[in-house]
Amino acid sequence: MKRRLVVVALVLLAVLELVHGGDGRQWEEAAPPGSRPHSVTITEFGAVGDGKTLNTLPFQNAVFYARSFADKGGAQLYVPKGRWLTGSFNLTSHLTLFLEEEAVIIGTKDPSQWPIVEPLPSYGQGLDLPGPRHRSLINGYNLSDVVITGNNGVIDGQGSVWWDWLHSHELNHSRPHIVEFLHSEEVVISNLSFLNSPAWSIHPVYCSNVKVHNVTIKTSLDAPLTDGIVPDSCSNVCIEDSSISVGHDAISLKSGWDNYGISFGRPTSDIHISRVDLQASSGAALAIGSEMSGGISDIHVDHIRIGSSSKGISFRTTPGRGGYVAEVVIADVVMDSVHLAIEFTGNWSSHPDDHFDPSFVPVIDQITLKNMEGTNISVAGVLSGIEGDPFSAICLSNLNFSIADSAPSSAWTCSNVHGYSELVFPKPCSELHDTSTNSSICFSLSSYSALAVL
Repeated sequence: MKRRLVVVALVLLAVLELVHGGDGRQWEEAAPPGSRPHSVTITEFGAVGDGKTLNTLPFQNAVFYARSFADKGGAQLYVPKGRWLTGSFNLTSHLTLFLEEEAVIIGTKDPSQWPIVEPLPSYGQGLDLPGPRHRSLINGYNLSDVVITGNNGVIDGQGSVWWDWLHSHELNHSRPHIVEFLHSEEVVISNLSFLNSPAWSIHPVYCSNVKVHNVTIKTSLDAPLTDGIVPDSCSNVCIEDSSISVGHDAISLKSGWDNYGISFGRPTSDIHISRVDLQASSGAALAIGSEMSGGISDIHVDHIRIGSSSKGISFRTTPGRGGYVAEVVIADVVMDSVHLAIEFTGNWSSHPDDHFDPSFVPVIDQITLKNMEGTNISVAGVLSGIEGDPFSAICLSNLNFSIADSAPSSAWTCSNVHGYSELVFPKPCSELHDTSTNSSICFSLSSYSALAVL
């Protein structure tokens, strides 16, 4: 009888091993239901979650091991409760990086753990300096089907040391980001907090089919040039149900810089942003450009809240950029305590080098802003296009801004722009009452935006 029980137990163990992919691990303890068919835990590779032990090699080895399951449904890398100090590491396709509640991945302050890589080809240099740049904390290159998620875990870039180096001009190479994907598709980032990025928090570049939802992004409000989410030469990106509070731009859409972006020629298009709370202390809550040389179009933004920010919505470009920004609809926006609600500028004059051609002027056309209200706004709008290359078909509808400490007559300033407006208070510039701009053409994009969400 005992022998029969032993045989039955051995058979059950064998069946369980087959069900769990033959890796001999306890699925129930390693990962929540409904994730990948195989799972590894970072502690199995020698990681120590004490906030002091450097775990770069365990993360690299764990991803390398998970790669062996790519053709078997993929794998999950599980990060339990703890403080996991690490340098830069790469992900792999068909992988879920899952952070449990109270799990914190911490970027080391040792710059040698952030390798040096070439600048992006659509930029020609790094974010801060000419030449190469530091690789980001978590990276993906030429990947598909990658998920970074968790049970409200945290990824902390410990960016203060990088901010100090930038202020003191001690950087040798441009700062890294927290997460960066290049040439990748089917990427999901969700249910996590991203804190204290050295530069940008989430940077998909040359990617398609990216979804970011239910994330919180925070840096110190005086952290220099720290952006939140930056879709860059990407298509089909969805950003939803998130909160971002940073030192510079909360969400920024880009597509390359001057002749580098023009030559690379990959636009940003089909971007959907909805139900986000944004704060940008020195930049804009929502910025489009100024690096837009590959083109930016088909942008749909709705139901956003902007508070305590330098600028609300900012469109930026300059001669030499080339490219275009077109077919943009931004609707249902609530602002409070914003210095400048709406900005269009054609004189954002930073350039990567002296090789730009100022005759390459950008096209800014068919921009619709509707259903916006703001309280404690200092300036409603400053719209300044390019002489000889005016911004066109800028359409404003149903905007109501309560101007603080300013007469309504000075609430708007315009030059080199043409557009149409209705139901806007304070009354906008005469340039936005252009009779040659047909209102039905302007707002036809809003109908398309509503259809796109269905």
